[in-house]
Amino acid sequence: GLDKFRDSYPERFFDVGIAEAHAVCFAAGLAKGGFKPVIAVYSTFLQRAYDQIIEDVALQNLPVIFCIDRSGIVGEDGVTHQGIFDISFLNSVPNLVLMAPKDARELEAMLEFSVKSDKPVAIRYPKGQIQNIGNKNQKIELGKAETLSEGKDFAIIGLGSMVGPALEAEELLKKEGLSGTVVNARFAKPL
Repeated sequence: GLDKFRDSYPERFFDVGIAEAHAVCFAAGLAKGGFKPVIAVYSTFLQRAYDQIIEDVALQNLPVIFCIDRSGIVGEDGVTHQGIFDISFLNSVPNLVLMAPKDARELEAMLEFSVKSDKPVAIRYPKGQIQNIGNKNQKIELGKAETLSEGKDFAIIGLGSMVGPALEAEELLKKEGLSGTVVNARFAKPL
Protein backbone atom coordinates (compact mmCIF):
# COMPACT_ATOMS: atom_id res chain seq x y z
CA GLY A 1 0.00 0.00 0.00
CA LEU A 2 3.01 2.31 0.02
CA ASP A 3 3.78 2.00 -3.70
CA LYS A 4 2.62 5.54 -4.56
CA PHE A 5 4.76 7.08 -1.83
CA ARG A 6 7.75 4.93 -2.81
CA ASP A 7 7.42 5.92 -6.46
CA SER A 8 6.96 9.63 -5.65
CA TYR A 9 9.70 9.87 -3.01
CA PRO A 10 12.22 7.08 -3.63
CA GLU A 11 14.93 8.88 -1.64
CA ARG A 12 12.62 8.99 1.43
CA PHE A 13 11.39 5.37 1.34
CA PHE A 14 13.25 2.46 2.93
CA ASP A 15 11.96 -1.11 2.77
CA VAL A 16 13.75 -3.17 5.42
CA GLY A 17 11.80 -6.32 4.64
CA ILE A 18 10.72 -8.53 7.50
CA ALA A 19 13.06 -6.88 10.02
CA GLU A 20 10.82 -4.95 12.39
CA ALA A 21 13.47 -4.55 15.11
CA HIS A 22 15.87 -3.09 12.56
CA ALA A 23 13.15 -0.79 11.19
CA VAL A 24 12.54 0.70 14.64
CA CYS A 25 16.25 1.08 15.41
CA PHE A 26 16.83 2.64 11.98
CA ALA A 27 13.92 5.05 12.53
CA ALA A 28 15.34 6.00 15.94
CA GLY A 29 18.62 6.88 14.25
CA LEU A 30 16.79 8.99 11.68
CA ALA A 31 14.85 10.78 14.43
CA LYS A 32 18.07 11.41 16.36
CA GLY A 33 19.40 12.97 13.15
CA GLY A 34 16.49 15.40 12.95
CA PHE A 35 14.12 13.50 10.67
CA LYS A 36 10.49 12.54 11.40
CA PRO A 37 10.34 8.84 10.43
CA VAL A 38 7.08 6.97 9.90
CA ILE A 39 7.08 3.21 10.29
CA ALA A 40 4.29 1.31 8.55
CA VAL A 41 3.88 -2.12 10.15
CA TYR A 42 1.25 -4.79 10.77
CA SER A 43 0.17 -4.89 14.39
CA THR A 44 1.02 -8.54 14.88
CA PHE A 45 4.62 -8.02 13.73
CA LEU A 46 5.32 -4.90 15.78
CA GLN A 47 5.80 -7.05 18.88
CA ARG A 48 9.03 -8.32 17.29
CA ALA A 49 10.47 -4.85 17.92
CA TYR A 50 9.26 -4.35 21.49
CA ASP A 51 12.76 -3.90 22.94
CA GLN A 52 13.72 -1.34 20.28
CA ILE A 53 10.46 0.58 20.78
CA ILE A 54 11.32 0.99 24.46
CA GLU A 55 15.12 1.34 24.40
CA ASP A 56 15.78 3.10 21.10
CA VAL A 57 12.67 5.27 20.74
CA ALA A 58 10.59 5.76 23.88
CA LEU A 59 13.24 6.15 26.56
CA GLN A 60 14.94 8.74 24.36
CA ASN A 61 11.54 10.32 23.65
CA LEU A 62 12.26 10.42 19.92
CA PRO A 63 9.54 11.57 17.49
CA VAL A 64 9.03 8.31 15.62
CA ILE A 65 5.55 7.66 14.22
CA PHE A 66 4.25 4.08 14.19
CA CYS A 67 1.40 3.48 11.72
CA ILE A 68 0.02 0.17 12.93
CA ASP A 69 -2.08 -1.52 10.27
CA ARG A 70 -4.39 -4.49 10.82
CA SER A 71 -5.03 -3.72 14.47
CA GLY A 72 -7.74 -5.78 16.09
CA ILE A 73 -9.36 -8.89 14.73
CA VAL A 74 -8.52 -9.43 11.08
CA GLY A 75 -10.38 -12.68 10.52
CA GLU A 76 -9.31 -14.17 7.22
CA ASP A 77 -5.64 -13.23 7.74
CA GLY A 78 -5.31 -16.22 10.07
CA VAL A 79 -4.56 -16.80 13.73
CA THR A 80 -0.95 -15.53 13.57
CA HIS A 81 -1.93 -12.19 12.04
CA GLN A 82 -4.53 -10.98 14.55
CA GLY A 83 -3.55 -7.52 15.81
CA ILE A 84 -5.03 -7.96 19.26
CA PHE A 85 -2.06 -7.33 21.55
CA ASP A 86 -0.80 -3.88 20.51
CA ILE A 87 -2.83 -1.86 23.02
CA SER A 88 -1.72 -4.02 25.93
CA PHE A 89 1.98 -4.11 25.09
CA LEU A 90 2.27 -0.48 23.94
CA ASN A 91 0.31 0.91 26.89
CA SER A 92 3.27 0.25 29.21
CA VAL A 93 5.83 1.98 26.99
CA PRO A 94 7.01 5.27 28.53
CA ASN A 95 6.58 8.55 26.61
CA LEU A 96 4.55 6.84 23.85
CA VAL A 97 1.24 8.33 22.69
CA LEU A 98 -1.21 5.64 21.52
CA MET A 99 -4.18 6.62 19.33
CA ALA A 100 -6.88 4.91 17.27
CA PRO A 101 -9.01 6.82 14.73
CA LYS A 102 -12.75 6.28 14.38
CA ASP A 103 -12.60 6.88 10.61
CA ALA A 104 -10.39 7.80 7.66
CA ARG A 105 -10.65 11.56 8.22
CA GLU A 106 -9.57 11.15 11.81
CA LEU A 107 -6.66 8.95 10.73
CA GLU A 108 -5.48 11.79 8.50
CA ALA A 109 -5.85 14.28 11.38
CA MET A 110 -3.92 11.94 13.69
CA LEU A 111 -1.10 11.71 11.16
CA GLU A 112 -0.95 15.49 10.98
CA PHE A 113 -0.97 15.68 14.80
CA SER A 114 1.85 13.10 14.94
CA VAL A 115 4.04 14.95 12.46
CA LYS A 116 3.74 18.12 14.59
CA SER A 117 4.44 16.22 17.81
CA ASP A 118 7.86 15.93 19.40
CA LYS A 119 6.98 12.59 21.03
CA PRO A 120 6.83 8.98 19.85
CA VAL A 121 3.32 8.29 18.55
CA ALA A 122 1.55 5.07 17.60
CA ILE A 123 -1.64 5.12 15.52
CA ARG A 124 -3.49 1.81 15.30
CA TYR A 125 -6.15 1.18 12.67
CA PRO A 126 -8.04 -1.84 11.30
CA LYS A 127 -7.59 -3.72 8.05
CA GLY A 128 -9.57 -2.45 5.09
CA GLN A 129 -11.70 0.58 4.55
CA ILE A 130 -13.55 2.35 7.31
CA GLN A 131 -16.52 4.63 6.80
CA ASN A 132 -16.39 8.25 7.87
CA ILE A 133 -18.34 9.13 11.01
CA GLY A 134 -19.31 12.57 12.25
CA ASN A 135 -17.97 15.96 11.31
CA LYS A 136 -15.16 16.84 8.94
CA ASN A 137 -13.27 19.03 11.42
CA GLN A 138 -11.05 16.55 13.21
CA LYS A 139 -8.90 18.70 15.51
CA ILE A 140 -6.77 16.40 17.63
CA GLU A 141 -5.51 17.51 21.05
CA LEU A 142 -3.23 15.34 23.16
CA GLY A 143 -5.27 13.07 25.41
CA LYS A 144 -8.62 14.68 24.52
CA ALA A 145 -11.60 12.53 23.63
CA GLU A 146 -14.50 13.57 21.39
CA THR A 147 -18.09 13.53 22.65
CA LEU A 148 -20.33 12.45 19.78
CA SER A 149 -23.66 12.59 21.61
CA GLU A 150 -24.92 13.37 25.10
CA GLY A 151 -27.64 11.74 27.17
CA LYS A 152 -28.50 10.84 30.73
CA ASP A 153 -29.18 7.09 30.89
CA PHE A 154 -25.89 5.48 29.80
CA ALA A 155 -22.41 6.16 28.47
CA ILE A 156 -20.52 4.19 25.85
CA ILE A 157 -16.85 4.86 25.21
CA GLY A 158 -15.45 3.55 21.94
CA LEU A 159 -11.89 3.49 20.66
CA GLY A 160 -10.99 3.32 17.00
CA SER A 161 -13.04 0.87 14.98
CA MET A 162 -15.39 0.32 17.95
CA VAL A 163 -16.82 3.86 17.74
CA GLY A 164 -19.13 2.84 14.87
CA PRO A 165 -20.62 -0.08 16.85
CA ALA A 166 -20.96 2.23 19.88
CA LEU A 167 -23.10 4.58 17.79
CA GLU A 168 -25.14 1.63 16.51
CA ALA A 169 -25.72 0.49 20.10
CA GLU A 170 -26.84 4.01 20.97
CA GLU A 171 -29.42 3.88 18.17
CA LEU A 172 -30.77 0.56 19.45
CA LEU A 173 -31.05 1.95 22.98
CA LYS A 174 -32.82 5.08 21.68
CA LYS A 175 -35.54 2.76 20.32
CA GLU A 176 -35.96 1.54 23.90
CA GLY A 177 -36.52 5.13 25.08
CA LEU A 178 -33.05 5.64 26.55
CA SER A 179 -30.71 8.55 25.86
CA GLY A 180 -27.00 8.22 26.31
CA THR A 181 -23.57 9.64 25.77
CA VAL A 182 -21.20 8.24 23.17
CA VAL A 183 -17.53 9.16 23.43
CA ASN A 184 -14.81 8.61 20.87
CA ALA A 185 -11.82 8.04 23.18
CA ARG A 186 -9.25 8.69 20.42
CA PHE A 187 -6.41 7.94 22.85
CA ALA A 188 -5.59 4.71 24.63
CA LYS A 189 -2.64 6.60 26.11
CA PRO A 190 -2.70 9.14 27.62
CA LEU A 191 -6.26 8.78 28.88
